Amino acid sequence: MAVTLLIGGVRAGKSAIAAQLAEASRLPVVFIATAEAGDDEMAQRIARHRAERPPGWTTVEEPIDLATAFDGVDPDSAVVLDCLTLWSSNLMLAGMDDKDIEERAEDVALRAARRPGPTFVVTNEVGAGVHPSSDLGRRFRDVLGRVNTIWSRNAADARLVVAGRTLALEPLPNP
Repeated sequence: MAVTLLIGGVRAGKSAIAAQLAEASRLPVVFIATAEAGDDEMAQRIARHRAERPPGWTTVEEPIDLATAFDGVDPDSAVVLDCLTLWSSNLMLAGMDDKDIEERAEDVALRAARRPGPTFVVTNEVGAGVHPSSDLGRRFRDVLGRVNTIWSRNAADARLVVAGRTLALEPLPNP
Protein backbone atom coordinates (compact mmCIF):
# COMPACT_ATOMS: atom_id res chain seq x y z
CA MET A 1 0.00 0.00 0.00
CA ALA A 2 1.19 3.52 0.61
CA VAL A 3 3.83 5.27 2.65
CA THR A 4 2.88 8.72 3.89
CA LEU A 5 5.84 10.87 4.96
CA LEU A 6 5.07 13.62 7.48
CA ILE A 7 7.91 16.13 7.65
CA GLY A 8 8.16 19.39 9.55
CA GLY A 9 9.65 21.21 12.48
CA VAL A 10 9.77 20.10 16.09
CA ARG A 11 6.38 20.09 17.88
CA ALA A 12 4.55 20.85 14.62
CA GLY A 13 1.98 18.07 15.14
CA LYS A 14 3.50 15.36 12.94
CA SER A 15 3.08 12.53 15.45
CA ALA A 16 -0.51 13.48 16.25
CA ILE A 17 -1.39 13.55 12.55
CA ALA A 18 0.30 10.18 11.98
CA ALA A 19 -1.73 8.75 14.85
CA GLN A 20 -4.97 10.19 13.46
CA LEU A 21 -4.27 8.75 10.02
CA ALA A 22 -3.41 5.34 11.45
CA GLU A 23 -6.55 5.32 13.59
CA ALA A 24 -8.68 6.37 10.61
CA SER A 25 -7.43 3.34 8.65
CA ARG A 26 -9.51 1.12 11.00
CA LEU A 27 -6.72 -1.44 10.86
CA PRO A 28 -4.70 -2.80 13.76
CA VAL A 29 -1.90 -0.29 14.45
CA VAL A 30 1.74 -1.00 15.19
CA PHE A 31 3.75 1.94 16.51
CA ILE A 32 7.50 1.65 15.85
CA ALA A 33 9.33 3.97 18.23
CA THR A 34 12.99 4.87 17.67
CA ALA A 35 13.55 6.99 20.79
CA GLU A 36 15.84 5.92 23.62
CA ALA A 37 15.77 7.39 27.11
CA GLY A 38 19.25 8.84 27.41
CA ASP A 39 18.27 11.17 30.25
CA ASP A 40 15.36 11.91 32.61
CA GLU A 41 13.72 14.45 30.31
CA MET A 42 13.69 11.98 27.42
CA ALA A 43 12.39 9.21 29.68
CA GLN A 44 9.50 11.49 30.70
CA ARG A 45 8.82 12.37 27.05
CA ILE A 46 8.75 8.67 26.08
CA ALA A 47 6.42 7.87 28.99
CA ARG A 48 4.07 10.69 27.91
CA HIS A 49 4.01 9.41 24.33
CA ARG A 50 3.31 5.84 25.50
CA ALA A 51 0.40 7.06 27.61
CA GLU A 52 -1.09 9.00 24.66
CA ARG A 53 -1.28 5.92 22.41
CA PRO A 54 -4.57 4.01 22.28
CA PRO A 55 -4.46 0.88 24.45
CA GLY A 56 -5.12 -1.48 21.50
CA TRP A 57 -2.00 -0.44 19.63
CA THR A 58 1.12 -2.58 19.61
CA THR A 59 4.37 -0.75 20.32
CA VAL A 60 7.72 -1.91 19.00
CA GLU A 61 10.67 -0.03 20.45
CA GLU A 62 13.55 -0.29 18.01
CA PRO A 63 16.18 2.44 17.90
CA ILE A 64 18.45 0.84 15.26
CA ASP A 65 17.15 -2.20 13.34
CA LEU A 66 14.06 -0.97 11.51
CA ALA A 67 14.32 -3.74 8.90
CA THR A 68 13.74 -6.38 11.58
CA ALA A 69 10.98 -4.28 13.13
CA PHE A 70 9.15 -4.06 9.80
CA ASP A 71 9.69 -7.76 9.11
CA GLY A 72 7.95 -8.58 12.41
CA VAL A 73 4.84 -6.50 11.69
CA ASP A 74 1.62 -7.97 10.32
CA PRO A 75 1.72 -6.84 6.67
CA ASP A 76 -1.94 -5.80 6.72
CA SER A 77 -1.67 -3.58 9.80
CA ALA A 78 -1.16 0.17 9.78
CA VAL A 79 2.30 1.25 10.93
CA VAL A 80 3.39 4.52 12.51
CA LEU A 81 7.17 4.98 12.42
CA ASP A 82 8.19 7.75 14.81
CA CYS A 83 10.76 8.99 13.94
CA LEU A 84 13.47 9.03 11.27
CA THR A 85 15.21 11.93 13.00
CA LEU A 86 16.06 9.92 16.11
CA TRP A 87 16.75 6.80 14.08
CA SER A 88 19.32 8.65 11.96
CA SER A 89 20.91 10.08 15.09
CA ASN A 90 20.99 6.63 16.71
CA LEU A 91 22.79 5.18 13.68
CA MET A 92 25.33 8.00 13.70
CA LEU A 93 25.97 7.53 17.42
CA ALA A 94 26.39 3.78 16.81
CA GLY A 95 29.34 4.66 14.56
CA MET A 96 27.77 4.07 11.15
CA ASP A 97 29.08 6.01 8.23
CA ASP A 98 26.83 8.09 5.99
CA LYS A 99 26.74 5.56 3.14
CA ASP A 100 25.63 2.74 5.48
CA ILE A 101 22.89 4.94 6.95
CA GLU A 102 21.61 5.84 3.49
CA GLU A 103 21.66 2.18 2.41
CA ARG A 104 19.66 1.22 5.49
CA ALA A 105 17.21 4.05 4.79
CA GLU A 106 16.71 2.81 1.21
CA ASP A 107 16.21 -0.78 2.38
CA VAL A 108 13.65 0.09 5.05
CA ALA A 109 11.81 2.60 2.86
CA LEU A 110 11.42 -0.08 0.18
CA ARG A 111 10.18 -2.59 2.78
CA ALA A 112 7.61 -0.06 3.95
CA ALA A 113 6.51 0.79 0.39
CA ARG A 114 5.98 -2.91 -0.44
CA ARG A 115 3.68 -3.51 2.54
CA PRO A 116 -0.02 -3.96 1.75
CA GLY A 117 -0.94 -1.94 4.87
CA PRO A 118 -0.38 1.81 5.16
CA THR A 119 2.75 3.24 6.78
CA PHE A 120 2.89 6.73 8.31
CA VAL A 121 6.43 8.02 8.82
CA VAL A 122 7.39 10.99 11.00
CA THR A 123 10.56 13.00 10.51
CA ASN A 124 11.95 16.48 11.11
CA GLU A 125 13.04 19.03 8.57
CA VAL A 126 16.32 20.38 9.89
CA GLY A 127 17.75 21.94 6.74
CA ALA A 128 15.71 25.14 6.87
CA GLY A 129 17.18 26.44 10.12
CA VAL A 130 20.41 27.91 11.32
CA HIS A 131 23.59 26.54 9.75
CA PRO A 132 25.11 24.20 12.38
CA SER A 133 28.37 25.45 13.84
CA SER A 134 29.94 22.02 14.45
CA ASP A 135 31.09 19.26 12.12
CA LEU A 136 28.75 16.81 13.85
CA GLY A 137 25.79 19.19 13.52
CA ARG A 138 26.46 19.69 9.81
CA ARG A 139 26.86 15.95 9.29
CA PHE A 140 23.59 15.24 11.09
CA ARG A 141 21.73 17.86 9.03
CA ASP A 142 23.13 16.43 5.80
CA VAL A 143 22.51 12.77 6.71
CA LEU A 144 18.93 13.43 7.82
CA GLY A 145 18.29 15.46 4.67
CA ARG A 146 19.39 12.54 2.53
CA VAL A 147 17.42 10.02 4.64
CA ASN A 148 14.31 12.19 4.28
CA THR A 149 14.84 12.43 0.52
CA ILE A 150 15.15 8.64 0.25
CA TRP A 151 11.91 8.13 2.17
CA SER A 152 10.13 10.85 0.20
CA ARG A 153 11.17 9.22 -3.08
CA ASN A 154 9.63 5.93 -1.87
CA ALA A 155 6.46 7.51 -0.44
CA ALA A 156 3.14 7.73 -2.22
CA ASP A 157 2.37 10.89 -0.25
CA ALA A 158 4.60 13.46 1.44
CA ARG A 159 3.23 16.26 3.58
CA LEU A 160 4.85 19.26 5.20
CA VAL A 161 3.40 19.74 8.70
CA VAL A 162 3.29 23.23 10.21
CA ALA A 163 1.21 24.17 13.27
CA GLY A 164 -0.85 20.98 13.03
CA ARG A 165 -1.75 21.54 9.39
CA THR A 166 -0.42 19.82 6.30
CA LEU A 167 0.60 20.90 2.85
CA ALA A 168 1.01 18.31 0.10
CA LEU A 169 4.53 18.07 -1.32
CA GLU A 170 4.30 17.21 -5.00
CA PRO A 171 7.01 15.20 -6.73
CA LEU A 172 8.52 16.55 -9.89
CA PRO A 173 6.88 15.10 -12.98
CA ASN A 174 8.93 12.45 -14.75
CA PRO A 175 10.90 14.01 -17.61
